[in-house]
Amino acid sequence: MKLHAARAAAQRALPVLSGLVVIMLAGAAFAQPVYRSVDKSGKIVFSDQPPSAGSPAATAPSSGGNAGSDAPLPYELRQVVQRYPVTIYTGDDCGPCGSGRSLLIARGVPFDERTVKTPDDIAALQRLSGQTGLPLLTIGSQQLKGFADADWSQYLDAAGYPTSSQLPSGFRNAAARPLVAQQAAVAPSTGAAPRSAAAADAVPAPSSEPTPSNPAGIKF
Repeated sequence: MKLHAARAAAQRALPVLSGLVVIMLAGAAFAQPVYRSVDKSGKIVFSDQPPSAGSPAATAPSSGGNAGSDAPLPYELRQVVQRYPVTIYTGDDCGPCGSGRSLLIARGVPFDERTVKTPDDIAALQRLSGQTGLPLLTIGSQQLKGFADADWSQYLDAAGYPTSSQLPSGFRNAAARPLVAQQAAVAPSTGAAPRSAAAADAVPAPSSEPTPSNPAGIKF
């Protein structure tokens, strides 16, 4: 009688034990780390296998947290940035400059910011754009002088930038830099006066006639 009762109890406990085993196995599967990497074409790949140590695009295991400021851009956005890089030229106490910067940030446009403060900066801006008004926006070789929300948006659309941010969480643009980087004031042996390193020259974009596929008449 006791043996029969023990067998019956074991049979009743078997489904419970089986369920516990399934739950434990499922928990182990969920606890397995997931690794995030970027392949050669720029696509983000998730895998339970760690990326090879020699992979240039290898990243730390994904934990669901915020990405760092060096997180890779989405493939399509990175292609647009490479074709038509955006630079905004700003100055102190410039309300339109702040409005233009806010528009770029709201749309998630990666951009470089150059500040115009010194006489050298102003001279470089004059050579670059033919005027000294701020802000100045360049999209590729296209220049937009002064801030106008509709105009900037139209040109960004034509270049292929998204209308809403697609940047990785935690992305940050580089800090603003002076338009002209000042060199150390050390007189050369020839006795010539020290010179400042001017920013790279950019050729103002030629005018372009609007077409059905390019209503803004943009010449990148």
